[in-house]
Amino acid sequence: MVACLLFAAIFTAKGQSSLESDEKAMIENFKGLQVMSKDSTFYINFRFRMQNKLGYYSKSATDLGVDRWEARVRRLRLRFDGYLLTPKLDYSIQLSFTRGDQDFENSGVANIVRDAIIYYRPTPKLHFGFGLNKLPGNRQRVNSSGQLQFAERSIVNSALTIDRDFGVKVYYYGDFGGKFHYNFKGAITTGEGRSANFTNDGLAYTGRVEILPLGNFLANGDYSEGDLEREPTPKLSIAGGYCFNHKAMRTGGQLGQFLYAKRSMGTLITDVMFKYKGWAYAAEYLRRTAANPFTMNDEGDVRYVFVGQGTNHQVSYVFPKMYELAFRYSWLQPDKKIASVATTQEMLELGATKYLRKHRIKLQISAFYDVRDNQYSLRHESNSWGAVFQIELGI
Repeated sequence: MVACLLFAAIFTAKGQSSLESDEKAMIENFKGLQVMSKDSTFYINFRFRMQNKLGYYSKSATDLGVDRWEARVRRLRLRFDGYLLTPKLDYSIQLSFTRGDQDFENSGVANIVRDAIIYYRPTPKLHFGFGLNKLPGNRQRVNSSGQLQFAERSIVNSALTIDRDFGVKVYYYGDFGGKFHYNFKGAITTGEGRSANFTNDGLAYTGRVEILPLGNFLANGDYSEGDLEREPTPKLSIAGGYCFNHKAMRTGGQLGQFLYAKRSMGTLITDVMFKYKGWAYAAEYLRRTAANPFTMNDEGDVRYVFVGQGTNHQVSYVFPKMYELAFRYSWLQPDKKIASVATTQEMLELGATKYLRKHRIKLQISAFYDVRDNQYSLRHESNSWGAVFQIELGI
């Protein structure tokens, strides 16, 4: 009891910050629940985030009867960031507590740990990471789910992203003087994702370059959807990268079901972010290749790597009273190698968000039209409608 009271006594609850990053420990400009030792050699801050979601999905484009409801806690997470001995040696830990957030369906294991990584920052521009966290992949994936303007990421991200992995990461943030900035990011990782109990003889190699010719975004806005800061001058980030996963064991490399045999795959990533006076535009192009995507077990069951390409476009405007309207168009095309088991999918989505405390507290609603086989007709039997409502609350 005494220990609990002592622990509570050293907590400080201050104003909340909109800044969030999944590529570094949040120990700068953070104002939440914090603990620091008297000699400043130990520091930790605490965050939580939950997303409660209600989703409706129709039977078809003409039959609006309910095919399924989705009513659940979509995400419930705790995050701990801090340092030991010196701010140059910091860490980030993130835990998840809902079944859908633990990749249980694909791996059969409750993957509670999302991030567990130690960083060393010899200079403000250079830092190294060792452990489990997101790879420097496509922008929408590296964006925290708490920084999204729709309840979920796009269908392109779901099929082609590279997500989290365990290994060594290097980040360098540079500039040529003035406003022109650039970022180099690289990683050598296991390629197994966050559910692996062992590592085979293949590794994943990831590299990414970002160019910001008009200067840095306010509040790291290049990794936060929507122009909530209302950039007073135009800001632009252009990026490209590639991940080669050698002898991967899952259908998406670091994600998906386990394959029946090892497959090597490459994922090309390009994306862009632009913001100015409440307007925001984000776009991505991803392409995955594999020499032989199909695998089969002794019983004849088939699992395959999703090879193909996709693009995602989002445009939005934040009104002065923190209401936002956003539109998203996504296109996902399987490669001809898997045309017998996968078809082209497109999704058009219109969303509205009310930000009560930027991305920390918000109400989101959206409606979408799911289009299959390049057939926009309402009579096409595979097309359908859907709608989502979500409340996010966190610090």
